[in-house]
Amino acid sequence: MQPVLAAWLALSLLAGTGAEEMCGAPPAASSRSISAPQLSPEEQLSPHMPESLRCDACRAIAFQLEEQLRRAEGKVGKKALSESDYVEVLERSCSQGWESYGLQELDGEKRLAGPGLLGQEPMTVMVTGGPWPGRLSKMCHGYVGERGEAQIYGAHRRGPAALRDLLCHGEKGACSGGKAGGAAPRKATQNEL
Repeated sequence: MQPVLAAWLALSLLAGTGAEEMCGAPPAASSRSISAPQLSPEEQLSPHMPESLRCDACRAIAFQLEEQLRRAEGKVGKKALSESDYVEVLERSCSQGWESYGLQELDGEKRLAGPGLLGQEPMTVMVTGGPWPGRLSKMCHGYVGERGEAQIYGAHRRGPAALRDLLCHGEKGACSGGKAGGAAPRKATQNEL
């Protein structure tokens, strides 16, 4: 019986019959065209993170700092890190590769995508590499310099939301007000009033 079945299968495949007769023709494949986001001159050439992407960038940085600090604490039994240890972890975190982040267009809006950010759509193109890793690293070092290692580590010890609030929200935060991916309108400084 098996040799007969094997012969029928071979002949059916060679002749192109058998499966279609039994199951019907396969459904027609639909084609989709997905293009990469078109970058503005600022998005292509500026050494700085574009204003419209700073909130996403801040969230990515907060996520990475939180992850690296959590891992370092896990190695010492979830105890608080010494000052020299958390300073080293923060420096290493900001100097990491950042290659897993890139630009994606969702519903006509350009957004950063990568670990710790809103979920990526399955049928989109993400532009990674290029200026994004350098911009994220520069922003990360800026946050550590502005806020200070001790304040960042203290916020981490209070939880991920506290670290995100410290870096991304508040008076100077990239996510304070405005739309989800963008920054709030710039506030006038005391000298401008």
